[in-house]
Amino acid sequence: MSTFMEYGFVACSLAILTTMTLALIRAMLGPTVFDRVLALNMFGTKTVLLICVVSFLSGRQDFIDVALLYSLMNFIGMVALLRFSQLGCFGESEVEAEGGAKA
Repeated sequence: MSTFMEYGFVACSLAILTTMTLALIRAMLGPTVFDRVLALNMFGTKTVLLICVVSFLSGRQDFIDVALLYSLMNFIGMVALLRFSQLGCFGESEVEAEGGAKA
């Protein structure tokens, strides 16, 4: 790989790290819960991008599987967090379970 391309990938990695830092700052300062959730989701997405860039630079394709697994975990975590913020619980409450059994 040429030196010019290596510098390009290093610059790309630094740009991703900068946006990850800005996302963490937004997550700490966000005025609402949904701003914080969006910032954490962006942080997870940028983490997947960084893992892919490192995978390409190191020549190890094993990291692509790690990036896919991390993106899946990020998605499931965001869905669970949004469900918890909307309903206040992860599972069915006893009132919903009793009402569903009668219907």
